Amino acid sequence: MLPVTRFVNFMEQNALFAPGSKVLAAVSGGMDSVLMVHLLKAAGIDFSIAHCNFQLRGNEALRDQEFCNNLATKLRIPFHTINFDTTAYAAGNKISIQMAARELRYQWFDTICKQTGCETIALAHHQNDTIETILLNLTRGTGIAGLHGILPKNGRLVRPLLFLGRDEIASIVVKDKLDFVEDSSNASAKYARNKIRLEVVPKLKELNPSLEKTFENNLKHFRDLEILLENQVTRLRKSMLKQQGDETFLPIADVKNLNPARLLLFKLLQPYGFNETTVDDVLSVLDKHSGRVFESGGHLLVLDRHNLIIKPRKAGGQQAVMINEQDYEINYGSYKLNLLHDDSPLIVKDNPMATSVDAALLIYPLTVRAWQEGDYFCPLGMKGRKKLSDYFINQKIALHQKEEIPLLVNGNGEIIWIAGYRADERYKVNNNTKKVTIFEMYKLS
Repeated sequence: MLPVTRFVNFMEQNALFAPGSKVLAAVSGGMDSVLMVHLLKAAGIDFSIAHCNFQLRGNEALRDQEFCNNLATKLRIPFHTINFDTTAYAAGNKISIQMAARELRYQWFDTICKQTGCETIALAHHQNDTIETILLNLTRGTGIAGLHGILPKNGRLVRPLLFLGRDEIASIVVKDKLDFVEDSSNASAKYARNKIRLEVVPKLKELNPSLEKTFENNLKHFRDLEILLENQVTRLRKSMLKQQGDETFLPIADVKNLNPARLLLFKLLQPYGFNETTVDDVLSVLDKHSGRVFESGGHLLVLDRHNLIIKPRKAGGQQAVMINEQDYEINYGSYKLNLLHDDSPLIVKDNPMATSVDAALLIYPLTVRAWQEGDYFCPLGMKGRKKLSDYFINQKIALHQKEEIPLLVNGNGEIIWIAGYRADERYKVNNNTKKVTIFEMYKLS
């Protein structure tokens, strides 16, 4: 007899389906998905069947497709099916066959849901699938999230059979005489998951015949621990992370007080794409290397004197802009630069965003660009030259900020002006100056 009451109770306890919602059931034709179809039907759920033919198993795949079509017709359930050239898709995208099948499947499910108004996609995973997933995650390396296994609900994906184990499903299918088809690839230990199911789990059950029940209890503990951790991290994000524009500041003093530091700092940095290796590196240099920069795919993390500073990476960086003698205005990133040519030896004072230059010393075209390794200039009012990297350190300018400071560079490669900071002694206006060019930089809103 079908366990309809247990099925409905599990759905309600985990809020799998909203009342009156439409469901798309992913059905392969195997015993798990066939039982799910019969339970959905018995529970009065409004659902359709979706079946994918990945064209990887020849006539067997056609048999499965026809079986699912007949099942839908027999139960008077709407049926959707599609044929994929999975091999070509995998080759074209340079991914494995398994990953290709997954991407194709879920892309198509999303399309069907939009066309039919289905809010939820039902998958026929059961308790043993969860055990296999946890063991697979452990062999590959995982955090706490990898220990919770397969969740009953994850976004629009729901798994209403997670209250059943494989042996119980097989027993129900036999007793209720439910027809199904068997995928021959399930008997192959070629794939990692199959190897765990066929070789590892049976050995573990020799040690613990109640393996499914033990894992079910462990999963409850793992999920509770995950919730506890996420709640703690949420509190830490609110109290520790300070946003200023597109930059996020994390006080080093607070980082040193984290316990356990490695786990909590990883969870704080994880949304920015930083991995555990980076976290180890950051913790090892907190008291040593101010100015150290760490990179993720989308962000930079700068170890400043008192803070870890996180900011988005800018794709490709700001391109240099050329200035010709006839130009009166140019744009550089988020700045606008105005040029004024004057016959009087005018000296600009008290405005760090403007400078006066002896026009006779200018070699066009000029360039506005970002700092580069090895740059130096002769600071106004001083003798000798100074590396820009040393100047920025003296000015307490963070490493990630110096790359955003515009530099005005002469045609001979010499730096004329660090916009907003200091001009070069070699280009200052003096008693012999006949003509002046004034450069004034504006920050665009």
